Amino acid sequence: MINDTYYKRRYVIAGIVIAVVAIYIVRLFALQIVDRSRRGQADNNALVRQPVYASRGLIYDRNDSLLVFNQPIYEVLIIMREMGTNFDTVGFCQALQIDTMVYNKRIAEIKDTRHNRGFSRYTPQVFMGQLQKEDISLLQERLYNFPGVSIRKRTLRDYTYNAASHILGSVGEVNQRDLEMDAYYQQGDYSGRDGIEKQYEVALRGTKGVEVLMRDNRGRIRGSYHDGELDHSPVAGENLQLGLDIELQMLAEELIGEHIGSAVAIEPETGEILAMASMPGWDPKSLVGKKRGNNYMALLRDEHKPLMNRATQATYSPGSTFKTLQTLVCLHEGGIKPTTEYPCNGPQSSPIKCTHHHGSPVDLGMALEQSCNPYYWCAFRDQLQMDGYGHNNRAFRHRYELWRDDIMRFGLGQRFEDSDIPDQKGGSIPSTKLYDRYYGKTGWKAITIRSLSIGQGEVLVTPLQLANQAACLANEGYYITPHLLHNDSVMLSKRHDTGIDRAYFQIVKDGMARVMTRGTGRYHNFPKWHICGKTGTVQNPHGKDHAIFIGFAPKDNPKIAVAVAVENVGFGATWACPVACKMINMYLTKHFPELADEPDKDPQDVSAK
Repeated sequence: MINDTYYKRRYVIAGIVIAVVAIYIVRLFALQIVDRSRRGQADNNALVRQPVYASRGLIYDRNDSLLVFNQPIYEVLIIMREMGTNFDTVGFCQALQIDTMVYNKRIAEIKDTRHNRGFSRYTPQVFMGQLQKEDISLLQERLYNFPGVSIRKRTLRDYTYNAASHILGSVGEVNQRDLEMDAYYQQGDYSGRDGIEKQYEVALRGTKGVEVLMRDNRGRIRGSYHDGELDHSPVAGENLQLGLDIELQMLAEELIGEHIGSAVAIEPETGEILAMASMPGWDPKSLVGKKRGNNYMALLRDEHKPLMNRATQATYSPGSTFKTLQTLVCLHEGGIKPTTEYPCNGPQSSPIKCTHHHGSPVDLGMALEQSCNPYYWCAFRDQLQMDGYGHNNRAFRHRYELWRDDIMRFGLGQRFEDSDIPDQKGGSIPSTKLYDRYYGKTGWKAITIRSLSIGQGEVLVTPLQLANQAACLANEGYYITPHLLHNDSVMLSKRHDTGIDRAYFQIVKDGMARVMTRGTGRYHNFPKWHICGKTGTVQNPHGKDHAIFIGFAPKDNPKIAVAVAVENVGFGATWACPVACKMINMYLTKHFPELADEPDKDPQDVSAK
């Protein structure tokens, strides 16, 4: 008989084996069925989730002219695990028309996990992007020679017109900050970098899709997983329509030409930007594709600063264009009446000289028409000193703050925070704190700041603010926040009232009409449009004066308001006024070929000339 001790031991061993097998079965069940995270890790080893990029939204102008569209481009992808040790580096470089130094540098950049945090030898990495069809044609023919290399089709921006570069902006590759701020982006994605492309990035970019691919135990892609049942199609970005009139925009850029300056046109009724030219600019196509980086650096180094949007970022003293607001505020606050007259001794006037002789005394209408400096100094002084003569007391400071608040209600000295226009500067309407810092709390008075009365000194505005000022005058007391998007119901509700009596605006409009028929604007007027305008010549300590102009038309039913600033050229009547008047004429006639026509001549204009 078998020894009982050894005979019973076999049951123990069998029990242990059965227990071990049971444990393995339970554990495998838990890992593969119960614990979904473990299953996901296994899937990640077998599946590749490839992004499918959405088509970026198109951009149109107010007349449905296509401004920005998409063109196909290509990316070269590599999976390092599949390239192997015998990869034909020289042949690959020849196919892409690059040298081996570029290849080695790019491989090193891909492997650098500090900047490419998504690096894996088993997943596709972008070796080169933004390639045209001709750039990859040779590689495409020889693709079978290069294991681990594939070509992916994407889209890149293209432009119908060589214009409006500052408004439209550009699209470029995302940086590390973008990746950290928005989980939507992955290394190699593109986003709007400036202009409308950046402002409306979320709407324009759409939603990426995904394509799930399966790979074998060697990491090689073997095709779609389960016939694409896990795939998601991309959702195209939204199309945008701007208030911009591209023909008016091109005219503005053409008229400013090689000078440095800007021109802004607004539809007063809606606040929509009709044109926003800043010169010098650049061809939008130059910041697309492989040459984007080099071209951007060239623009950045250009001494004329073409990347700067002068319409929103350059600040100037408004000069005599400011006298329109000075008239309204002094009437509103009681410093003057519509019948008020002041003496003018021409260039012999003191403490502010007039530019020419036009008789004395001067009434309000003549002061606007002839841009009389002494009149506006006297009006400004009397408004500030209504409650006491010549002293910086509480009443004087209160009067100054009232004046400043009234001016700022026209949108001057501050950014339009509720607008979709990016990269704005606020300018400056000086506060009492500023003058206290310079002169002491009681060390300044009206005569100290007399240059403010004629739009010089510490007053600084942008051309966008000047155009909005013109729109506010056209609307007789209010403005809609200037904006770029067309038919935006939200923006149309953003009405800002100045609180000044509409009757005073009629006085100013009459004076501005006289500027264009009998004053400094008469040589460039188009009388059939009843243009109201005001010229300005702004002193410049660094060279020739800057030319400024604001205007709108027609007088009684304004359709367009314009501001023009041209740097270092001289008189506003000579340089800025003709640009604005031709823009007004073109927009109202809707006939581009006759833009450069001479103004209609009145007998009065000819005799005056």
